[in-house]
This record gives sequence, C-alpha cells and structure tokens, in this order.
Amino acid sequence: MKYREQFERQVVREDVWIPTRDGNTRLHARVWRPVDADTDPVPALLEYLPYRKSDWTAPRDAQRHPWYAGHGYASVRVDIRGHGDSEGTPGDEYDAQELADGVDVVNWLAAQPWCTGKVGMFGISWGGFNSLQIAALAPEPLKAIVTVCSTDDRYDNDVHYTGGALLGIDMLAWAGTMLAFASRPPDPASVGHDRLLPMWRERLEALEPFLHTWLAHQRRDDYWRHGSVCEDYDAIDAAVLAVGGWHDPYRDTVLRLVEHLPGDRVRGLIGPWSHQYPDRGLPPGPAIGFLQETLRWWDQHLKGIETGIMREPLLRAWINDPVPPATSYDVMPGRWVGDTNWPSPSVTWDERTLGAGEAPVLVRSPQHTGLDAGRFFPFGNASDLPPDQREEDGRSVCFDSAPLTERVEILGRPRVRLRLDSATPRANVVARLCDVAPDGSSTLVTRGVLNLLSRHGRDRAVEWTPGTYEDVEFELSGIGYAFPPGHRVRVAVSDAYWPWVWPHGERGELSVVPARSSLLLPVREPGEEPPIRFEEPEQAPPLPVTYDQPAAPRPERLVTHDVATGEWTLEVDPNYGGSRTYPDGLRYEESARETYRIRRDDPLSASAVSEWTIRLTRGEDGDAEIVTRTELRATTADFIMDSRIEARANGETVAKRAWHHTTPRTSV
Repeated sequence: MKYREQFERQVVREDVWIPTRDGNTRLHARVWRPVDADTDPVPALLEYLPYRKSDWTAPRDAQRHPWYAGHGYASVRVDIRGHGDSEGTPGDEYDAQELADGVDVVNWLAAQPWCTGKVGMFGISWGGFNSLQIAALAPEPLKAIVTVCSTDDRYDNDVHYTGGALLGIDMLAWAGTMLAFASRPPDPASVGHDRLLPMWRERLEALEPFLHTWLAHQRRDDYWRHGSVCEDYDAIDAAVLAVGGWHDPYRDTVLRLVEHLPGDRVRGLIGPWSHQYPDRGLPPGPAIGFLQETLRWWDQHLKGIETGIMREPLLRAWINDPVPPATSYDVMPGRWVGDTNWPSPSVTWDERTLGAGEAPVLVRSPQHTGLDAGRFFPFGNASDLPPDQREEDGRSVCFDSAPLTERVEILGRPRVRLRLDSATPRANVVARLCDVAPDGSSTLVTRGVLNLLSRHGRDRAVEWTPGTYEDVEFELSGIGYAFPPGHRVRVAVSDAYWPWVWPHGERGELSVVPARSSLLLPVREPGEEPPIRFEEPEQAPPLPVTYDQPAAPRPERLVTHDVATGEWTLEVDPNYGGSRTYPDGLRYEESARETYRIRRDDPLSASAVSEWTIRLTRGEDGDAEIVTRTELRATTADFIMDSRIEARANGETVAKRAWHHTTPRTSV
C-alpha cells in the first residue's frame, strides 16, 4: 500500500450542516475540498451512510475522501437522518425520506460556490445501494456513480430473502446490528452537550426493529419494489461503475447492470474480493489501485477528460484458479478477462445431466446442513469463507461428473434444473456447485436456493401437491472459476441449509430424478484477452487509530454439538473491528455475538439471537452505553420476535425498551 501525503491541490476539511426540504431537519456533513475551490470550483463526490463518520467509518473515510480532494474534488461524507450527528429520527433502510434527503444533498452540493454543479455518488453496501437508488430518481446534477457491493433487487439479492426463502443468518443478524447502530447517540463535539440527551432520547423513542417490517413482507411486493432499480433500469441517467467481488453476496448485481444499462454509460468490475473496497488489502486479494480507477471514472464523467475508461471492456472479471478449500486466502490465484458485451458471445451453455437413473433419489438432509456455509458477508476475516465441503456433501445428495479431461472455465450464473417431488406442501431446495479434487477435498464454487412456494414467481406462494413431479429451475450465484483437468464437478442437493435459510415448519423430503435433472454451466471459451492492468493500491495517510489486541480472542465461528439432545449451535463473532481509540480521544468499545441453534430433526427448534454492547467515552463528554438483544424463532404458524434495548449515560438509564411481536408465516 502506498500512502500519498502530497497532492496536486492542498486540502481543507470542514464540517457543515445541510438543510433538507422539510425545513426542520439538517444533516451533518464532513467536506474535504481543495483550499482554492472557491476560486477554482470542483465537482462534488457524495458518500451517504448511517454508519457514523465520527467513529465507525472514520478510518475508512480517511483513506479516500482526502485523496479525492487532493485530486480536485470536494469529497463529502454525510450522516443519514437520525444517525451519527444528523438531526431527525432513524427510518427504515432506503425509505422514501432517506432518498428524498439524498436528492436534497445532491442539489445542495451542486449549488455551493466551490462546486462546478456536477456531482457524483459512491459507496459500498448501504452507500452503494442508495447511490443506485438516488441515481434512479435522476436529480439533474448527479452525473455519475460508483456502486460497490450493492444490489439492484432488494427482495431477492439482499440480506432478507434469497430464492424466495428467508435468510436466517442475516435477516436476524442485520436487524440486530441496525437496532444497535440506530441506538447510538450523536457526538456532542458536533451537536453540542446541551442537545446530546434530547436528540438521543428522540431517536430511541422513534425506534422500531427492522425485523418486524421485513417479516411482514414475505413476498416480493411494493415494499421490496421500492428502491429496487431492477424494476426500471431506464430511470438511471447517470453513468454507473458497478463493482463487486466473487466472495460478496451482491456480485450478481454487476452482471445485471452491465446487461440492462446502455453500454455507453456503464462498466462492470468483479474481482476475487470480499465485502470490502478493493484497495483495502483485506483477504482475498489481490488488491488493486481502486481509487485511481475511480478517478478515471470521475474525470471522464464529471470533468470531461478523456481517460480511456469507456474503452475498457464492458465487464472486467477475475477468473479464480482452483485452490484447496480454506476459510481465508491472502491472495486468490487467477487472471483478469474482459468481455465487450454481456451476455458474452464467448460464454455458451453446457448442459450436463445429473445421472442416468430414472429411479428417484431421496433428499432428506439433517437440519444442521449448512453449518459449513461460511459467512454470508465475508469481510476479510480468518473464518469467513467455507471450509472443506466434505461434511456438507455427506449431509446432501451428490451428483459427480467423471474426471475432467481438460480445463473448464465458467463465468456467469450456473443454473440447476431438477425434476422433483416434495413430500410436504412447503419446502426449500439448495444446490451447491463444488470442485472435487483427486484427494476428495471439496471446494465450494457457488450455490443457489429456491423456496418451492415461490417457484412460479417471487410475488406469490403456490403450495406443492405431494405426489406430483414438476421441473424446477433456479440460478446459482455468479462466479468466475476454472475447473482443472482431473477434478470432478459436483452438484450437492439438500433440503436444508441452516442458518443461511430458515426452515419451513414441517419436516419433509424431496425425490429427485437424476436423468431428468441437469446442471447448466456458463462455459467461457478462453481466447486472446485484452490487457487488463491496475495500478498498485494508493490511499491518503491512515487515521492514527489504536485497536485493542485482546489477550485471549474468542473464536469468530464456533460450532458445538450436544450429542444427547441432537442440538447444534453456531456462535459467531462478526468482528467488525472491535474496540478502538481515536486520535481525538474518543474510546469506542464494541462487542457482538450471534447464536444460531437447531436440532437435527426438528425445523421448529431453529432460533437465532443477536446481542450487542457498544460503549463510547471521551473525557468530559462522559460515557454512553447501549445494550441490545434480538431473537427470532418460529412455530408452524407464526414467526416470534423479541427485541430489547437499554441505553445508559454515565451509568444512568436514558431509555429502556422491549418489543414482543408475532407475524404469520405466509410464504416462508
């Protein structure tokens, strides 16, 4: 990593308040810009998040915002309404108020004397989401965005549902995380000591756990269509650079955007990365000079400088070379390829029948199948990626190819077509694509899920008629991967995948006809590739933050099995960064734990719990502490949710709230 301390233009930082259209609420912003921008205006870049610029994202912000400013931009970090130091109360994710405020910020930035009137937006995850969504609202000054690890489909490609099935691991975990995050107070250094408690109490009184809303919408309805730009790609006028990683759950969005947006204003980039900016150097690498690459994008679309970025292939993608299974890789071996069209004429469908037998094969997986799935959101931690899949394969029904006689490269979204029957009206089916080496080790390549209730569309629930065979087809997540000669291609089918997928309430089984079922691989023919190169990573100097190094760190992922009861428990430390001290004296302490339990043969034994403790202290500012707990469980008929928070200032309770909520199981 190269840290750049001297830039073309000297940089100044200032904190400002930005008004919104309601006239009563201001958003707090931090602006890095050239000192001479008042006389030599520059375009503005906006990153718009709920994650608190004063602490949680401050180290990441220091890497990129001053860097952009030094290269001739006003780079602006804004806290969303009701979060961080902004006024107002927190709302639902990506709600109409958030997006309207975002449009107001874009227009305000364009009107500043130090701005040329042209604005770009960028962000990863939440910031990537709302960059796309605000681009679809088309405020006139917004000319370009860079969206990283984001989604165009809030229902089927986010943390709530996948393939129409309920995401047990992140529906609960992210709801619990956001309950804790939304409960944090503003920084008195920004809002003043006299406003700290009134603003904090206002937030706490307005809170409603996201989980209640998300589980009230179990099908793809208008709630999920809001903010899903796949509903109308034509609404996006801004130029879009879409970036993802093969170890990020949102990578399919890149493939859809380069397919559906006009080629003269979109480019896609998918590397081997996790849910991180590609310049941060977190596993798996290789990292790239991402800031330099985005600067080419901004200069092209906000300054009118010919940078050559639009002469790059429509899609630049990394093809992973085969590796033994592991939970982390410092660097993933492979190579870059480029396609000037997507779908690519270099990619053809290779259909492979799963077997020759007409006799049905019974699929009845134990309920703890899925414990070796790895983390839904890999962040570059040591235990994030799926380990050897042999144990999972043993809990599934596997269909193996003969040993390959030549290298087979795939790029895109594989599909599985199954002729099957379900013994129960409601069931899930899961398919994993694995690379099986001659020594028997099994590396997970990609996977997909289908809730059979949603087989005719995500907006409806159609129960299965047991005793009836149907053909169902579903996509697996996109991947670039090379199977080597001598290895086997494995399709592993299960009807359970805990805790990624919440089980239906009734224990069932599937019957699959191998001869009528198949795997469809998007095989890419290797050819003469255009040279694809990136500069080495470069950033602004890091923020001098001191991170705690615990004497005895607890495991990130711990699986235990009670042999007597048959209960399996997965305990997860999400390890978002732990406790740290900032250069302004702020001490931020963070402890989180997720616990998932299920018994081998009882889908109704499933339970998930998220627990958080956050503490903030800084000299005369005193001490603030937030403790939250969120739990989800289910009966055959209902989901049951229990949440609670307690907020304390200097040891005294500011607010204590608890919710008990049930909602009918209509579709999952």
